[in-house]
Amino acid sequence: MLSRRKFLQRCLTAPFVLKEISSQTRQINTVLGAVNPARLGKTLIHEHVLVDFIGADKINPDRWEHEKVIRRVLPFLKEIKAKGIQSIVECTPAYLGRDVLLLQKLSRLSGLNILTNTGYYGASDNKYLPKQAFTETAEQLAERWINEFYQGIDNTEVKPGFIKISVNPGSLSTLHQKLVVAAGLTHLETGLTICSHTGPSLPAFEEIAILDELGVHPSAFVWVHARSTNENDFLKAAKMGVWISLDGISKDNLAQNASILQLLKSHNLLNRALISHDAGWYKPGEENGGEFRGFTTITDHFIPLLKTKAFTEEDIKQLIIINPAEVFTIKKRKL
Repeated sequence: MLSRRKFLQRCLTAPFVLKEISSQTRQINTVLGAVNPARLGKTLIHEHVLVDFIGADKINPDRWEHEKVIRRVLPFLKEIKAKGIQSIVECTPAYLGRDVLLLQKLSRLSGLNILTNTGYYGASDNKYLPKQAFTETAEQLAERWINEFYQGIDNTEVKPGFIKISVNPGSLSTLHQKLVVAAGLTHLETGLTICSHTGPSLPAFEEIAILDELGVHPSAFVWVHARSTNENDFLKAAKMGVWISLDGISKDNLAQNASILQLLKSHNLLNRALISHDAGWYKPGEENGGEFRGFTTITDHFIPLLKTKAFTEEDIKQLIIINPAEVFTIKKRKL
């Protein structure tokens, strides 16, 4: 297998010239335009409106109708808006059902800020990767994602608020290393944060090492679906600056997730933690979009549980207001 350095050299087959963003004004990209981070408010950092699992070679937006999706999903969004949530980060990537015009409609109707993404999803053995992910260099893939940042997604004015990639749970394949390199190059150009569906700590630390060689600071990386059998992995990553994303919170794992947050809090690392549900999931092809899981477990059950474990109002604010605003603020985070 190629050494990581030789692999990076192979990925970068041509000089990659970074353009400087004309203004470093702090902002966050939503589907309705850029906003000041202070406007994000209480935020759920990893949710889904619609996900289509048919595969990259078969997916087509004609498989769903906006009116039907809105009728099914909007009540769930209005529900969390009434509970004080002001923003959601919609993590469905391209070729898995990303539909920015649908998200614009839902944002206007619900009053929520909604963020969307650029990038490609490599997990599930590459079923959701387009053909160019296999044939193009990391630089070429990055150019596609950077173009969405500057020109808009799918011929719209909607610009991504973050980079979404994903990898398989084991040691990174050469293909998935390329996705990480492309994400790193995109960050260095745009300042968008990298959210990588990762899971176990082994691929997470391999991703961090690749980004390190590119000169990307660990604080530009969100360890999505973070899990490990060794709690020291969470501490190690957080101390490096990595964001620990506990984004699968449900009634079945409240205590487990609270325990990880207690660990981080005890080491003064709560400022590296993110929480969300990974809920929703209107599924095209299923009657009425199939089973749709709402977004209220955190407000109704998890936060009350944290308060019984000596989490203060300031701690809660850190988790659902301060940290989301910081992680999604567009900013080049370099070593």
